[in-house]
Amino acid sequence: MGRHAQGGRNWEGFGPDPYLAGHAMNASVMGIESQGVQTCSKHFIGNEQETQRIREVSANGTITEALSSNIDDRTLHELYLWPFADAVRAGTASVMCAYNRVNGKYACNDEESLSILKDELAFPGYVVSDWFATHGTASYANAGLDLEMPGNVSALYGASYFGTPLLQAVRNGSVPMDRLDDMVTRVMKPYFKLAQDANFPSVDPANAVLLGINTIGYAGLNSTPASLDVRGNHSSLIRKLGAAGTVLLKNTDNYLPLAKPMNVGVFGNGAPYPVSGAAYFNDNGDTQGLEIGLLDIGGGSGSVRHTRLTSPFESVRDYVEAYGGRVQALFDNNMVAEGRFRSIYPVPNVCLLFLKAWASEGSDRENLDLAWNATAAVEATIQLCPKTVVVVHGPGIVLMPWADNEKVTAILSAHYPGEEIGNAIVDVLWGKQEPSGRLPYTIPRVESDYGPPIVNTTGSTTDPSTDFTEGQLIDYKHFDANGIDPLFEFGFGLSYTDFELDDILDIKIQPDLQASPDRKIGKIPGGWKDLWTEVATTSVKVKNVGKAPGSAVPQLYLSFPQDTTPSGTPLRVLRGFDKTFLQPETTESIAFPLTRRDVSFWDVIQQDWIIPKGNFTFSVGFSSRDLILEGKSCILQQ
Repeated sequence: MGRHAQGGRNWEGFGPDPYLAGHAMNASVMGIESQGVQTCSKHFIGNEQETQRIREVSANGTITEALSSNIDDRTLHELYLWPFADAVRAGTASVMCAYNRVNGKYACNDEESLSILKDELAFPGYVVSDWFATHGTASYANAGLDLEMPGNVSALYGASYFGTPLLQAVRNGSVPMDRLDDMVTRVMKPYFKLAQDANFPSVDPANAVLLGINTIGYAGLNSTPASLDVRGNHSSLIRKLGAAGTVLLKNTDNYLPLAKPMNVGVFGNGAPYPVSGAAYFNDNGDTQGLEIGLLDIGGGSGSVRHTRLTSPFESVRDYVEAYGGRVQALFDNNMVAEGRFRSIYPVPNVCLLFLKAWASEGSDRENLDLAWNATAAVEATIQLCPKTVVVVHGPGIVLMPWADNEKVTAILSAHYPGEEIGNAIVDVLWGKQEPSGRLPYTIPRVESDYGPPIVNTTGSTTDPSTDFTEGQLIDYKHFDANGIDPLFEFGFGLSYTDFELDDILDIKIQPDLQASPDRKIGKIPGGWKDLWTEVATTSVKVKNVGKAPGSAVPQLYLSFPQDTTPSGTPLRVLRGFDKTFLQPETTESIAFPLTRRDVSFWDVIQQDWIIPKGNFTFSVGFSSRDLILEGKSCILQQ
């Protein structure tokens, strides 16, 4: 479905929101210094839909170019470049350039955007191509590509453009020697900085099985290569993360967490272990995935082989039976939709309905609906069971036309939580762990609320492009600009307790600020050093006023002075958030530091970040539409 289904222009590039994506990516999370791990940030830049993402050559030699993402300079800087600046600032080792074209040039051959990365953001690492995203030698090397992937492995993938061709290009002068030196330096710099030259684990030999032969067994190998075991405490960690990342969207009369219902119905095709016996890589290009079976990961290169996989049905059954209860099940969504509940007797005390939506690299979602007759399954289940809890496992935005029905007692959006999918949801349903996730996107009432479909390219059929005419007004910014009422707004998420904000919003502004950053102090990875100077702080106090411990996630939104910033400036932008765990009746102070970049816009004339004159509005609350405290202040004291 393109950007508002796959996640780009309405999930804002590198993540649901550039602030969320970038600020969650810090050195301690990535383990850059402590673990010696090379991180790769991708895909640079404008890789916002899968449809026609790659260059294709037909049997008769006709070339269909990859889609060109046509993005204006301000939108590029304030939206799509934003998380990459954060990644560079945090110390990412490499950046992967994308398949698509950017303003008419292939991303890995676009000197303009790669110079923004290397010069403007002062990125010291290397640029690596996505697999087969290189279509030339000298032009790509001179544009800034440092490493081609998959490289010189023609036996499996065909010809490469670096390696021997690059050597020839250097010898004939089409690629300068100092460019080659720069390529080598950039590739090796993270290697030595992260001490990967000393006692570093070898490449996993089992990777050979992934390189083209995983679908036909191990033919041609003398023996099955052993995998390196790097799991550690992964299973316990992913269980905690899967539960904590679950978003509680509805909870009528605090029905969740469950007590000990003695008769539990488990319905829906997302509940059992996959009938095929394993999660899969979407090798066949399916757009809906397997019909019967849990969905804990998406498809494409990010898919993995599970060594252990807990299903929601098995985990619920084991938990309920352990306290003496009974579980009844019906997995086929069509049977559920048709009301074929003859085997279900007596009527369960609570019905848990597990629904899903599939997403994968290589294809866009066809729509925002939950798959496999899901809506009809909800409508039939609530006729049987007046206490129905809907659990959704999906990639992000899904339509929920049944959300307001009073018989839908609770809704949980659990996304793709990984191998502990079953145990994690049991922990949430029965209250062992709270659902502390918050929506990093807006859920609309109807699909058209997001605007026109995205796969609507212009240009010829062999030279497709898409114009990002909406600028920065995507997701909640689009809803705000057009006064659209969402079903569940960006930042929304309920808890098993209640929170309040103190009525004082403390705003502190650094004095004597200039409009533009001080370039005399130079650059650091991430751009001009002064862009990362803290210029303001907003503080609030949050209190747990409920009866259970829980995590509050206060959020700061900033509104720029509309009369001194260019048209297209969003009504408000997320500029801070924090998560704090509070016991009942306890209070904590939360501070949101703001950098110069946070309060600046990109001036396309001056080619610089500028703090505008006028009053900024600081708003703090628990979602983009639940803003409780507000204060105004002029940041540029002139």
